[in-house]
Amino acid sequence: MQKSLSITASTVDPGLLALPWSTPLAKWPSQTIVSLPKGLSRHLVRFADLSGRVVAVKETTEEMARREYEMLGNLARLAVPCVERVAVIAGRADASGAPLPAALVTTHLRFSMPYRALFTQVLRPDTATRLVDALALLLVRLHNVGFFWGDVSLSNALFRRDAGAFAAYLVDAETGELHESGLTDGQRLHDLDVARTNIAGEIMDLAAGGRLEHGVDAVAIADGIVSSYHSLWAALTAHESFAAGETWRITERVEKLNALGFDIGEMSIQTTADGTRVQIQPKVVDAGHHQRRLIRLTGLDVEENQARRLLNDLDEFRARSTKDWVDEEMYAHEWLTRVFEPVVRAIPYDLRAKLEPAEVFHQVLEHRWYLSQAQGRSVALAEVLTSYIDQVLRHRRDEATIMGPPTETMSLPVITGMINLDDDADAVDWRDLV
Repeated sequence: MQKSLSITASTVDPGLLALPWSTPLAKWPSQTIVSLPKGLSRHLVRFADLSGRVVAVKETTEEMARREYEMLGNLARLAVPCVERVAVIAGRADASGAPLPAALVTTHLRFSMPYRALFTQVLRPDTATRLVDALALLLVRLHNVGFFWGDVSLSNALFRRDAGAFAAYLVDAETGELHESGLTDGQRLHDLDVARTNIAGEIMDLAAGGRLEHGVDAVAIADGIVSSYHSLWAALTAHESFAAGETWRITERVEKLNALGFDIGEMSIQTTADGTRVQIQPKVVDAGHHQRRLIRLTGLDVEENQARRLLNDLDEFRARSTKDWVDEEMYAHEWLTRVFEPVVRAIPYDLRAKLEPAEVFHQVLEHRWYLSQAQGRSVALAEVLTSYIDQVLRHRRDEATIMGPPTETMSLPVITGMINLDDDADAVDWRDLV
């Protein structure tokens, strides 16, 4: 007797029933498949159109699919950057009744890329370093909530541009474990060692294919995640001791964490028996300090570094304003309607898939600074926009619409479209533009 199809879904989408679940994933028809850049995956992964959005479909065992589905839900509730779960499809069978693997369905992450899609010719060392730094921050955030990854690598993450840096998102939680009591040092160091080994292998693979800039040390790049991780982890968790009269050190510690993009939910403060010294240690640390402030003031939901950059511009706008308002929200509303939104609306419609609005605004600010420095004057925003659109934006690839040749195993869901995947100024040197 043929087993009935079982669908467990986070949201009700009738389009799930229309996908060809009775066909092996490798043989899904072209009208269903979305062709994307090739990535690395231990399972067969293909990308499909589901009710007008792109989803990733991964064939695996039912047990593993359900486990990863639950894990992604838990990580989302903990506000960890990861792909969004959609459904688990079990009870699949072909036309003859032969069983087919279960499938995990996740949604795509707009404007995100696998690390291999950031270039087609040569990966520059500064780009590799920024990717590794982003992965280190993601690993710190995961460990901070008690998540043991088990298979940390560039291939198991997606990357979005973040005001000159990158933001990393977990894309494969299959090997992960969530420990409510937190991780041991051994578990954290094991993840870090796996990360270093995998990254070194991935970079060496690029070098073997002639896709790494000559003279770049793959091991040194991989070692970067170790130093970056330890520096971040110490800033978040280290004990600090100081004289009782130096209580300003508490504020300094909080401000340092805020600068790194973290908020302290709780601080452990202890004094010695004689009251001469004080010890402090952050106990609950949440990422997204600047993101939360920007959302509260403007409603804009962007990456952390983008939020930091937009807030800096908002603060400068407030300092220049002749208004004498008490509420910060009033300045934020005026900045949003008079500065941010006009810049976003000025981008031609056919260029709006190039970058996220917040990233465009960040790059416009960068472009204005370099133009002003080169010309020795304050360049008007309208002039800056014209220059940026014509000299920079038109020559970028569409990062919301990346599409490559069909492949059997891929690791990144993105929206359809055809573009050139050259490494087009992944870190634009603005001084070359003026």
